[in-house]
This record gives sequence, structure tokens and C-alpha cells, in this order.
Amino acid sequence: MERREEQPGAAGAGAAPALDFTVENVEKALHQLYYDPNIENKNLAQKWLMQAQVSPQAWHFSWQLLQPDKVPEIQYFGASALHIKISRYWSDIPTDQYESLKAQLFTQITRFASGSKIVLTRLCVALASLALSMMPDAWPCAVADMVRLFQAEDSPVDGQGRCLALLELLTVLPEEFQTSRLPQYRKGLVRTSLAVECGAVFPLLEQLLQQPSSPSCVRQKVLKCFSSWVQLEVPLQDCEALIQAAFAALQDSELFDSSVEAIVNAISQPDAQRYVNTLLKLIPLVLGLQEQLRQAVQNGDMETSHGICRIAVALGENHSRALLDQVEHWQSFLALVNMIMFCTGIPGHYPVNETTSSLTLTFWYTLQDDILSFEAEKQAVYQQVYRPVYFQLVDVLLHKAQFPSDEEYGFWSSDEKEQFRIYRVDISDTLMYVYEMLGAELLSNLYDKLGRLLTSSEEPYSWQHTEALLYGFQSIAETIDVNYSDVVPGLIGLIPRISISNVQLADTVMFTIGALSEWLADHPVMINSVLPLVLHALGNPELSVSSVSTLKKICRECKYDLPPYAANIVAVSQDVLMKQIHKTSQCMWLMQALGFLLSALQVEEILKNLHSLISPYIQQLEKLAEEIPNPSNKLAIVHILGLLSNLFTTLDISHHEDDHEGPELRKLPVPQGPNPALKRKPDLFLCERLDVKAVFQCAVLALKFPEAPTVKASCGFFTELLPRCGEVESVGKVVQEDGRMLLIAVLEAIGGQASRSLMDCFADILFALNKHCFSLLSMWIKEALQPPGFPSARLSPEQKDTFSQQILRERVNKRRVKEMVKEFTLLCRGLHGTDYTADY
Repeated sequence: MERREEQPGAAGAGAAPALDFTVENVEKALHQLYYDPNIENKNLAQKWLMQAQVSPQAWHFSWQLLQPDKVPEIQYFGASALHIKISRYWSDIPTDQYESLKAQLFTQITRFASGSKIVLTRLCVALASLALSMMPDAWPCAVADMVRLFQAEDSPVDGQGRCLALLELLTVLPEEFQTSRLPQYRKGLVRTSLAVECGAVFPLLEQLLQQPSSPSCVRQKVLKCFSSWVQLEVPLQDCEALIQAAFAALQDSELFDSSVEAIVNAISQPDAQRYVNTLLKLIPLVLGLQEQLRQAVQNGDMETSHGICRIAVALGENHSRALLDQVEHWQSFLALVNMIMFCTGIPGHYPVNETTSSLTLTFWYTLQDDILSFEAEKQAVYQQVYRPVYFQLVDVLLHKAQFPSDEEYGFWSSDEKEQFRIYRVDISDTLMYVYEMLGAELLSNLYDKLGRLLTSSEEPYSWQHTEALLYGFQSIAETIDVNYSDVVPGLIGLIPRISISNVQLADTVMFTIGALSEWLADHPVMINSVLPLVLHALGNPELSVSSVSTLKKICRECKYDLPPYAANIVAVSQDVLMKQIHKTSQCMWLMQALGFLLSALQVEEILKNLHSLISPYIQQLEKLAEEIPNPSNKLAIVHILGLLSNLFTTLDISHHEDDHEGPELRKLPVPQGPNPALKRKPDLFLCERLDVKAVFQCAVLALKFPEAPTVKASCGFFTELLPRCGEVESVGKVVQEDGRMLLIAVLEAIGGQASRSLMDCFADILFALNKHCFSLLSMWIKEALQPPGFPSARLSPEQKDTFSQQILRERVNKRRVKEMVKEFTLLCRGLHGTDYTADY
């Protein structure tokens, strides 16, 4: 039967083009890919071309596509196809064709040395892949051969073209090695071979970089080639001459970026720390860039200052331990540290005027860790040297954390403001970390500065300076225990003296008070100093997050000291809730805060406050329930239910152990009477108006939700409902009618549809079914597990039968049922007996 040939692109959209991989068809498909406006045709062409590249015919059409009369897009596809065939299908190439293939690639690279650069690069990548596959046995001196062949004088291409082509080939060779699919044992052999071959590369690179006659394009290519080779973990001492040449090239603006990349890559290789003598020689070279750095900062040349900073940080961050070990050279390393300090404090606001300072933050972590890791005697020496440096760092960081003027900040884009927020978080983390080095003296230092600023009558202070100092306090107090600090009382006393005329300052005041909430719990006499500020801020929508989160922290930590203020807190909170000042999430937080607050009151007071607090919402719910369901009233109902749920989540009058450190701290009256928070209310099932069937089906659907809290709540509902199927007629009827649906949902979840962390919850449902609906369960479970592949295709009929028998036999021990379910879910997921079960 004769096969009808279809050209790619000839078929209509949706039709499958024939797989006739000729040169003509490939060219038509490429034209379709680049120029056809129809996206479906483009996708068809792309799919067809991907098949063409891996076809046996690719060996034929690739070379033809490289002909001089073809456009670069077509030539590029031909070169790419060759690379794919060599890199992925090397085993298909007969060994007697290696030399022929190598020669053809050399010829094409020589021809394209003066042609399209993108095609040249793909051909170089193809030859690099071939070299890696042949090294070391079939092509023992591959790199040396490449250098020799391209230096041949009888080439038709001019010397500069040959040089650039050779450099491109040498650049892509290590890059191709990093991404190659060589087997692990081959990778080790080839890496060793390449390490030896660098002896043929580096002298050539040094010569080209240092000779005055080398044009800029060649020197730039040399730097990129060097940058590529050092990532093969070449010994740092072998790179010395090229690194020094790269430092010299930093003075040339055209070579600056390539020089930075090469130096940073050379310094950052993991093995470099072994070559301490070379590292010590690099310090003066880096310090020698300080004048160039200052000039760049002065002239607003962000690219140059950024590049020089990268070099200084690369040396300091990667090798601080090795350089600190050289105690006799402590002054030169300290000079490097001070240079990095200059980079940290570089003038201007991040990220608008500078983007350099953020590069340095990790260095300060590393340096501190290395200093604190020394033995006591050596650590004491370095502490003496570096504690003043770290105090200077705190000043620099707090200066960098300052907001710009209101006018300038108003011109920032939302993206710039977000970057600045993240930058301040990074500074906050650094300050918290530095506390380990500086200790309580850091807090005293910050307090003294803030005190002088707020009490000085000589000159007006900027709100930015005040805010930054408070931000420093907040950063430390959020994670460090400051309960025994002797400066916090003074700080609490200073806060009311702050003239708050700015949202950013007010936010930080709020967050600082929140960070000190645990301290306030131990010093309740100071609560009245700050609580009025927090309650006043609740009415400002711009302070929503900070004021509500701070009130929540105070109510959680200080609840037993808040009864005198409870009426005021509830009144202000009710007012802002009714006025809808805050977004949904902050309203939920506020309800949680009120739950903590009410938990410490007497039961009569709790009920009185609850009545005034939730009555309006109950009335709204009654009104909404009578309306025809629509998206608008659905949102309102969900919002009100969320408020009530968050209130009752934290409202708990039982005293927990974590509320007190010991009975000697204070004796608290235990509220009398029933717990006002309605946690479980089984009586609900007795309500005649309740549509049990609808609630039951809703809960079954909720079992399939992705959110774990929803699933847990639904499981809890069924464990409360099922025990009443015998005593409540309506419940018994629904269970009889829809219980099988519940069981199938539970088995689907165990079979793999739900997270393994929820298996205990589903086991509780099975246990409840077995205990209270045994006859029904014994019938349902056999029917449900009968279909092949349910609840998992990995289960045999015997495994399903064993599981059902085990479940039906266990009506007393809930723990055993949970173990059975865990075992069964592992079988369903194919994880039984694997490492995944170790911690399960």
C-alpha cells in the first residue's frame, strides 16, 4: 500500500502531520514555527520538530541544514539536532565514525567562525559533547588538540575569528560537562582528564589577556572562558596569574562585568580554602579596589560598586575561617572586614539608590559563627577585636533600615516598597543574630541612643531615626528573652513620649509593644502605660495589622492582669468591628484577642460580655438565613461564622499549665460555673428543625476538601453523630440511608486521596461505625471493597479482605484500629516497607 506523504503545515489544525523527516519538511516546519500566526499550527510544528531532532534521519538533514545558503534559524536547528544526537544517542554512533564526525564538526566550526554566532555556539556545544563522550580513552588530549587545530596558520579564517571560535569552544566545554548525562563513573574520569587539560588552556588565556594587542572582544571571551573553567574546581594556586590579570582588567569598563564574574567564581569554589597562601595574596588585591569603589559610590555608579562588593564578600564569606586562622595576618583581614562594612553602609536607600548592601548580610552571620567557634582563648582575642566592629555594624544597619522622607517614599513603586520591607526583615534577622555576640550591652546601647534622642532639646529628631531604633529593639525582643533586661522598663516609659505623626512609626511602636507582651505579663503595673496607645490605634485602618496583632499578644500573655481594662477593650473592639474598619483576617484576630481576654473573667462577666458582643451577629445570621441564598449573603454568613469560631477558639476558662510558671507567682481565682464556650453541642441533633440529611451530606463532601482543619472538623462531627444513631430517630434514619456513602468517602481518603497525617481522624469514624452500626458496617465494607482497584489499584483482594475482617473484629481498642488504618494506607500508597514509613 502506497503511503501518502504530508508536509508539516499542510495538515489542518488538530490533524497529525506525517513523520517524513526530510530537509524540505524540516524547513517548512521551521517556517511554520517562526511565522505562522496560528498558535495551534505553531504547537504542531514544534512537536513535529522535536520528533525530527531525535529521529535517525537527523544525522542526514542536520548537515544539509548547515549549508551556507540557509538562514541562521535553519542552521541553528541543524546544529541543535547534531548536539541532541551526540549527547543523548552516543551509543548509536559506530566507533569507526568518531573521527569522521569530529572532523566534520571542526570544519563547520571553522566555517561559522566568521558567521552566525548563535550557530557557532551550538556547533561548539556539539563538539564539546563529542569530546566528553570520547575522553579520555578515544580522545586522550582533546583540549590540546582543539588548541593546536585552531592555531593552525593554513586556516581560511582570519586569526581573530579562529581565536574567538576556539575560546567559545573552550568556554562551553566545562559548561557542557556540568550538564552532561555521563554515568557517574565516567564523570569522575572526565573531570580528572579536564583538570589535567587545563594545563593547555590557562597559559593560552594568560597570554591573550596580558598581551596589549588583544582586542577587547578577545579579552572578554578569555575572562568568560576562565570563569567557566574554574568551576571545575581547579586548584586556586593554578589560577593565581589569571586572577591577577582579571583584577587588572577591572579598570577597563568593557571588561568589568566579565572580570567580576571570573574572580568571584574562582574565589568561591569550595576547594579554594585549602590554598591559604593564595587567599592571603588576594586580600591586598581586593583592598586595592577601595578607591575605585569610593569613586563609583560618589558618581552613583551602582554597577561598579555592586561588582566590587561581590568580590570583597566572596573572599570574606567563603574564607573567613581560613583567614581568621592566620592570626599573624589579623590586620589585613580586619581591613577587608572594614571594606565590607563600607559596602553594608553604602549611601542611599535600598533598593532605589543602591542594591549592594544586601549582598553583605550573610557575611556578618558567617564571621560571627566562625569567631564563636574558636576555643575560648582565641575567641576572647577575636571578641576584643570584633565586638567594636559589630557595634558599628548595628549603627550601620539601623541607619540603612531608616525610611526615606515622606515625599521621597511617596514616589516609590509598590515593588520597591515591598523590596525595602523584605530588606528590613533581613536587617531584623541580622540584628537578632548579632545579639548572640553582643548580648545585653546591645539593648543598653539602643536604649541610650533612643533616650538621648527623645529627651534632647538641642535639635529636633527625625521620626525615621526614632523608628529605626525602635525597630532594632523589636527585632531582638521578638525572638530573645528580654524579661530580665534592665532597660525594658525605661523603654516602656519612653514609648508614650514618642510623638507619633507617621504611619510607619506608629506601626513600629505597635509591633514593639507586641514584642514586649511577655515582659508586660511579668510587670503588669506597666500595662496601663501602653494599652491606651494600642486601643487608640485600633481605630486607624492603616494600623490594622500592627494594632490588632499587638492587642492579641497582650490579651494572650497578660489576660489575668486585664480584668480592670476588659470593659474598655471590649467596647473599643466592638466599635471597630461594627464600623468594619479592619479586613477579614484582622477581624478574626481581634475575636481571638477577645476570647483570650474573656477567659480570665468570672463566668457572669463572660456571659454578660458575650451577650453584648455576639447578639448583633446572631441577629444578622437570623436575618440572612431568611433571605434567598446568593453569593453576597453567603460571604456575610461565612464572615460571621468565622468571627464566632475564632472567638470560641481562644475562649477557655480552664487553667492550663502553660499559663503559669508556678503557684508561687500568683494565686488566681478559678471562675465558677459551666464553661461558656458551646465546644461540642450534641443536643443540636435533637432539634426538630435540623435537616440532618443535608448536614450529613455536607459533612461527607467536606471530608474530601484539601484543607486539613476542615477534614478534621468533619471527622469530629461524625464521631459525635454516629453514637446517637440509636437514640435519635432522624440520625438513625440518615445513617441507614447514607452511611454507605460515608464509608466510601472514608475508604477513598485512606486509599490515598487524603494526607497521611489525617489517618487517625478517619480511623475514628471507622471505629464509631463499627461500635454503633456494626451490622450495617459489616455489610457495607464488603460491598465497598469488592470492585477491583478500589480504594487503590495496588491492593490484592486478599489484602482488602484481611483489612475488613480486622476492622470488624476490633470494637473496643481504638488504638488498634488506628494502627490497622495506618498499615492499610501504606499498602494503598505503595509505601509499605519503605523508608517513608520510618517516622510514621
